Amino acid sequence: MLCGLICGGDAHALESWLGQVAPTADAGETLIAEARAALRAWGLAIERDFQTSEPLVQLPSPDESAPLGERALWLYDWVRGFLYALGLLSLSKSDLSAQGREILHDLAAITQIDLDALEDSEENEQALAEVSEFIRVAAMLIHHERAVVRAPTHSGPPIAAGQETDPV
Repeated sequence: MLCGLICGGDAHALESWLGQVAPTADAGETLIAEARAALRAWGLAIERDFQTSEPLVQLPSPDESAPLGERALWLYDWVRGFLYALGLLSLSKSDLSAQGREILHDLAAITQIDLDALEDSEENEQALAEVSEFIRVAAMLIHHERAVVRAPTHSGPPIAAGQETDPV
């Protein structure tokens, strides 16, 4: 979810995310403070990945020795959280370029995969690796389109969503 908020261009992504996932007041002050501190530290580490010269989306996953179905479920849940975050930002297809709209469509299609029918096989292992890489690159493209390109610079105003840019 935090990656979706960052990639979607939320200027206060960490605070928005903490508002969604941190324990509520009825959990007790000590638990709330400890949980918020741990979540904040984890969130700051994720934000740092996006503040490098070449921002990077890191997809969490269980150990490589975990069953294929478990690793696929982690990826499925990551995509759902990412899309949920884009929804929190009220991101619509009109806010994206043609490529961004296609990516959004493909990510939504990934959430339709029947994980119960997934069998352990070398072919499915390869497919999971390819889908993982697609998701990572897709998230980076959304980040570039929504957060990087639209960010104000010293040389001019932010670029409107869907506006083509000259990469030179």
